[in-house]
Amino acid sequence: MNPTQQLYTPQFLLLCASYFFFAASFTMIIPELPAYLTSLGGEDYKGGIIGLFTLTAGISRPFSGKLSDTIGRVPVMIVGTLVCVVCSFLYPFLTTVYGFLFLRLLHGFSTGFKPTASSAYVADIVPIDRRGEAMGMAGVSMNVGAMIAPVFGSFIAIEYSINAMFYTSSGMALFSVVILLGLKETLENKQPFHPRILIIKKNEIFEESAIAPAILVALLYFSYGVLLTITPDQSLYLGIENKGYVLGVFTIFSIISRLIAGRVSDRYGRLIVIKVSGIFSGIAILLFGYAETVTFFYFAAAMTGLALGISSPAVMAWTVDRAPDKYRGRAMATMYIALELGIGLGAVISSYIFSNQHENLPTVYWVTGGCAWAGVFYLQFIFRDKTQIY
Repeated sequence: MNPTQQLYTPQFLLLCASYFFFAASFTMIIPELPAYLTSLGGEDYKGGIIGLFTLTAGISRPFSGKLSDTIGRVPVMIVGTLVCVVCSFLYPFLTTVYGFLFLRLLHGFSTGFKPTASSAYVADIVPIDRRGEAMGMAGVSMNVGAMIAPVFGSFIAIEYSINAMFYTSSGMALFSVVILLGLKETLENKQPFHPRILIIKKNEIFEESAIAPAILVALLYFSYGVLLTITPDQSLYLGIENKGYVLGVFTIFSIISRLIAGRVSDRYGRLIVIKVSGIFSGIAILLFGYAETVTFFYFAAAMTGLALGISSPAVMAWTVDRAPDKYRGRAMATMYIALELGIGLGAVISSYIFSNQHENLPTVYWVTGGCAWAGVFYLQFIFRDKTQIY
């Protein structure tokens, strides 16, 4: 635990700034990718845009968790962000369907490394009784980047070119790396890197204490994979040219709920906050399936953002609460594996159900809402360890 009671230290603010530009980098291109892949002749592979990205993000989590707990948090954050720099820069050069899908696969390593180490870093430097608030504010930094960037990215693509958007994305990631160079390492007794560290033993893949939060986050974040995959096409159907607007609305309201949800979870407990989020998320996501006007479409985005934003800081803080201090990186990696799995499955399954047919949208969102309610069911009737850690 941080011996002081300060939260907004220079190190925490620098981390938040790096989060902002990292999130801006990889989210600013997302709304334009379905149409871009279609232009390459890959309209049948839209599920792979998010699915492949989350696949490698999930696969890399055990490695990033172990590296965070051995060589340090900062090097892992830098490596993950550099992947964004390289991949965004290469999109204009690999212009075949398989070249594009290969880059999406490679690009996923970025979120496999950066958030894992960043979350462990936050837990290292903040007071234990403000952990939920800290996770919420770090998430807000990432969400602000994710809110502004899709709209900005689509504007660049429309007014200039798709390649200009990719190069801007690469520059954003590079600026995040520069900020990370100013962070002081927090891991005590860190080890120099050696290739043998990359050998992952069976008991290093998952952290047992993080299994329950992992189940919750997979079920709740299924909806995010659906939104990333389906709403760009849904935007076009409703006549919205800038496909980033809906993610912008979603993120604004996610930020609003994050600003208070972390503090509420610090005061009243993580589980009650997560349950409320699950119930609300299941209801809110259904609205997308019946959105026949632009106004109702944005209303659905706002309600879903509010609902999902409530859960994020609570689940992250709960993961750290339950984890042994020396395995914080592994615990966060386990939680993020589940997050990527949920997002990836949401992308692939929703793409399959949707099949580019608008009349299939209600079915897509009923399945999505059911996943959120399954998370509440798990917490209420299956999960047994109700101990408050902090």
